[in-house]
Amino acid sequence: MSKRGPSQRQLRVGELLRHALADILARGEVQDPELARTAVTVTEVRLSPDLMAATAYVVPLGGGQLGETVAALNRHARFLRGRLAREVELRRVPTVGFAADTTFDYARKVDTLLASPEVARDLGDDGET
Repeated sequence: MSKRGPSQRQLRVGELLRHALADILARGEVQDPELARTAVTVTEVRLSPDLMAATAYVVPLGGGQLGETVAALNRHARFLRGRLAREVELRRVPTVGFAADTTFDYARKVDTLLASPEVARDLGDDGET
């Protein structure tokens, strides 16, 4: 049995919600001291197959405190869902949870590993491309 990726509808609605969340956060509509100190980037929104639940992956710009930012956003999830209902035209706006986007950290770790002398030696880096 093979796993299927998200449907076109999930991707389309996820992108719609990502843009709307980014706009809401950029306007500073959430009154929270933790969020006022940092700009937040919404990198992706993934939806459940029934479109009833969404997970927004976020990262603070400038290397802010990731854990505190995610916790602050989750505290205001109900408010943000209400703001989303005004921003997007959906029959039913999904519940939204926030999670840390760690893909940049993972990519940095892979780059560091690939640049290490041990990996270069194991790859047989003898000047050929």
